[in-house]
Amino acid sequence: MSRIHEALRKVEQDRIASPGTGPENGHAEQVWVPELVPPAATETSGFSGPPVAAMPAAASSFPALLASCPRSDWTPDVTMLFFGTDDQKPGTEQFRTLRARLLQLREKQPLKKILVTSALREEGRSFVSANLAQALARQQGWRSLLIDGDLRYPGLHSLLGVSAEPGLSDYLRGEAEEGEILRRGQMENLFLLPAGREAVDPAGLAASSRWKLLLQRMEALFDWIIVDTPAAIPVSDASVLAAACDGVLIVVRSQATPADAASKMRQQFSDMRLLGVVLNGTQAQPSTQWDYQRGILSTSRYEGF
Repeated sequence: MSRIHEALRKVEQDRIASPGTGPENGHAEQVWVPELVPPAATETSGFSGPPVAAMPAAASSFPALLASCPRSDWTPDVTMLFFGTDDQKPGTEQFRTLRARLLQLREKQPLKKILVTSALREEGRSFVSANLAQALARQQGWRSLLIDGDLRYPGLHSLLGVSAEPGLSDYLRGEAEEGEILRRGQMENLFLLPAGREAVDPAGLAASSRWKLLLQRMEALFDWIIVDTPAAIPVSDASVLAAACDGVLIVVRSQATPADAASKMRQQFSDMRLLGVVLNGTQAQPSTQWDYQRGILSTSRYEGF
């Protein structure tokens, strides 16, 4: 085990042992920290980018990460449900239910890095990713990292009202490190890693060995990592990024996602851990009627197609 990993594990163990840092029941939840194995010097993973640098001191502990990532004012879109003081907005309860289901799964298997995808564009994938990350961060003591892995049509920075650069693409090219690309806003324990500058070769960047290394570093510092990706059928980015994650959450849009597209998407992730399906854009019930541009998340389902 490297000295880097020993330091990261000690930071996480110290945080768990400290009172007041666990979930709402007051007991710290066990956090899975896998072995951190640096890539071999000859590893390229199909990408001919710059070599992976040694881990900077700024990201070796969470306090150091905070120091390198000052808080800024975000201007979130109206579809971001958990900002502000109203915890009972229509739609918030569905995300709390989704959070509870993921916790149930986490009791049975290691689960921290969740990739969110959909078959096609405009199915509410980014909406679900962003609000799920917020719901997780609102659970007392949990640190949530939201990553915009859509290097083709990034949108999370717009939803949350922050700058897009520098971000993931800059990190994968070896032009930035962790402390430079993370964003920290007014919601405690919620961090964003935006997509960064426009990528000429998104698929090649997704296959970079630096992606796996980034997740290994971040999972020692965060309790949950939510990764938003491009639609799965038009391009291969989602399946490539999913290989380094613990599970895949699929978003389908009611009366919009073709059945054959949903089936094809499911087959694309057949070798990976499918966590379930979020049904988005259903018709609102009279008691919970709330209309907005991106539709209504009214039910969450956790079984296969």
